[in-house]
Amino acid sequence: MFTASDNTTILVLLVALGILGWGYYRALPYGKLGLLSWLQSVALMSPGLLFFCLAAAGIYLNLVSLLFLFVASTGLYIMIGRRLREVANQDSVSGPKPELSENPPPRSPEPQPSPTSDPVLNLRSVPLSPEDLKIIQGIFGIDTFFATETIPYQDGVIFKGNLRSDPEIAYQQLSANLKKRIGDRLRLFLVDNPDGKPVVIVLPQTNEPLTTSIPQKILAIILFLMTVGTIFEAGGLLLGFDFSENLTRYPEIIPIALGILAVLFLHEIAHQVIAKRYDIKFSWPFFIPTVQIGSFGAFNRFESVLPNRTVLFDVAFAGPAAAGALSLFLLITGLFLSHPGSAFQVPTEFFQGSVLVGTLSRLILGSQLHQASVDVHLLTLIGWFGLVITALNLMPAGQLDGGRMMQAIYGRKIAGRSTIATFIVLAIASLSNPLALYWALVILILQRNLERPSSNELTEPNDTRAAWGLLVFLLMILTLFPLTPALATGLGIGG
Repeated sequence: MFTASDNTTILVLLVALGILGWGYYRALPYGKLGLLSWLQSVALMSPGLLFFCLAAAGIYLNLVSLLFLFVASTGLYIMIGRRLREVANQDSVSGPKPELSENPPPRSPEPQPSPTSDPVLNLRSVPLSPEDLKIIQGIFGIDTFFATETIPYQDGVIFKGNLRSDPEIAYQQLSANLKKRIGDRLRLFLVDNPDGKPVVIVLPQTNEPLTTSIPQKILAIILFLMTVGTIFEAGGLLLGFDFSENLTRYPEIIPIALGILAVLFLHEIAHQVIAKRYDIKFSWPFFIPTVQIGSFGAFNRFESVLPNRTVLFDVAFAGPAAAGALSLFLLITGLFLSHPGSAFQVPTEFFQGSVLVGTLSRLILGSQLHQASVDVHLLTLIGWFGLVITALNLMPAGQLDGGRMMQAIYGRKIAGRSTIATFIVLAIASLSNPLALYWALVILILQRNLERPSSNELTEPNDTRAAWGLLVFLLMILTLFPLTPALATGLGIGG
């Protein structure tokens, strides 16, 4: 007789195996490149698959074993990624090159659908003159991008053709040639069209992304003040009273408020520091207040066109990495400081709400989790709140930090699919969890669109960044995914 938790485990396994099978089927037409990409997916999913298979058999891995599996799969992911790049470069070099004598004059058919449906490149500008178009056509060459077709696009032009060198090298040479011949009036983009083939887009550079306006800054300040209020309200509920009715007790909440604000501020400061390092403008944070844990973090927008996907990854990764590291440090420190008689008493079943928190608590607190309730230090709760805030912002959807990282590592097509998948999962989870419904609405209304394409959209972040991205996605899942009753019993969490 299968229990509900067993059915859930079997369902997860079937879905994972189905995804792997579908991926293999899709990879076959692409030959060696497709199979190597599929193997990367297998390496990515193998720790989770092994974990659930063993859990279904009644075998529960400890944290050290899970970390070892993740490190091993990450190393395999990087090795396959390097091989994938080598094969891709070999195919690019050995591909058929057009003869110079076959270079036809660019033709201009009727406008066709744009290579991307995003409003990214929809810059308000003036049309290109015939003289500008002739100059632009002269920047291409057999060693960078061999243009074979010219298509009007908005107030600029799309060039179809063949990429003849590494995308980053080609982009740098084409951009330098364009700037040398025509100045800063035009911006060049190297992107994929819907068929997955590289195209060059040149648009007038008369309007950069809008900066934060005065009304928007006022809104950001109002949201921050509201967030401070909800943090104090959440702290009061944690201490067992309603802060709005006991304003004079604010000194009791200050340590909690300072801890949560420290996590929020470090997150935003890390974003701004990395953005400034790349000379990228990043908007003020718009905090999301909530009574449950004080705040759900903040959302920002880029106010500059990004040069490449590596910059997108670094800026998006910096905030969750800094805030997550601080939250994890506070959680572990709080667990070590916890002892019978600590200020806060938490029901043991609360530790079943997170695989990460539950596992760490079991390792540090030991047999204390066999009791009905556990006394914990204040830092434990602050760290826990911080991890939840960070994990929510790491969901791979839209312009959340996780969505931007997904777009940077895997490209716009995969990021779009992950956004839809995240929304569907949240919609299903909202049937039993109001928090999931809240985040589904946030994504649907505010964060559903992907980030605008970079100037060089073809060059991917290196494998080291991809590995770090996988690590934080794993921590996001471990933070938000609850322990099943069977797994909690196997770990010894609960009476």
